[in-house]
Amino acid sequence: VQVVESGGGLVQPGGSLRLSCVGSGFNFSTYEMSWHRRAPGQMRDWVAHIHADGKTNYLRAVKGRFTISRDNGLNTVYLQMNNLKPEDTAMYWCRAGSPDGYVYWGQGTQVTVSS
Repeated sequence: VQVVESGGGLVQPGGSLRLSCVGSGFNFSTYEMSWHRRAPGQMRDWVAHIHADGKTNYLRAVKGRFTISRDNGLNTVYLQMNNLKPEDTAMYWCRAGSPDGYVYWGQGTQVTVSS
């Protein structure tokens, strides 16, 4: 089983990034996929979630700026991040969760928002 994130980097405030997360070794389409982040000195927080049926939920602080989506044909979940703010600076992780409790995490990708 692998969960691999990519797409992080350095961006100016107001800019955009798209994170990608590719899963392999499990039945991707049946898993709930989510993004989480940990800012420096803080606990890891849930950011956004997409159910197997496509329903989504967002942390209030990112709602309207971030969009989570999935392409089951590519075993990929995306996090489109627009109007980025310095407070979005964090390590971002992808999580895959099965209906019967299996959980897999990626290695993380760093997002830095700074001028």
